[in-house]
Amino acid sequence: MKKRLLYGLMAEFDTTDDLLAAARKTVAEGYRRVDAYTPLPVEGLAEALDFRDRRLPLIVLIGGIVGALGGYYLQYWCSAVSYPLNVGGRPLNSWPSFIPITFEMTVLVAALSAVLGMLALNGLPMPYHPVFNVPRFAMASRNRLFLCIEARDPKFELEKTREFLKNLKAREVSEVGR
Repeated sequence: MKKRLLYGLMAEFDTTDDLLAAARKTVAEGYRRVDAYTPLPVEGLAEALDFRDRRLPLIVLIGGIVGALGGYYLQYWCSAVSYPLNVGGRPLNSWPSFIPITFEMTVLVAALSAVLGMLALNGLPMPYHPVFNVPRFAMASRNRLFLCIEARDPKFELEKTREFLKNLKAREVSEVGR
């Protein structure tokens, strides 16, 4: 008999208030590998789940700096190294005339790094996720709210976690297989 691998337990809730309260209690109980799935933005859910990912702003900052340096260097190389033209005594490295393109390259590379960083950090594109195996999860795009505790959480014990989720006013608690 083949052993079924467990991804976690998922609880279904009727209202956003129930989901928020459950998320707060779950984090307060000590669970850290928790995720929520909703068909609409829920204000305060990220804070309730104690979500603190600060990598994207750093990626955008680095992208902006690389864009600014690249834009400036490209203009410097063209004007002073590759094809120097002395027009009217103007210096070859005329930095005030380089500002518009440097600014535009900063914005362009920062925006591209934001999009690509967001896709990479979210693990997208993601054509498959274990929660898709739960039949009731099909309603997540309509009117259902779900909270999933992953089995790799250090505090996860199948029966204790199931009882904990049932005590949070969950409509139903389902096992999520891999």
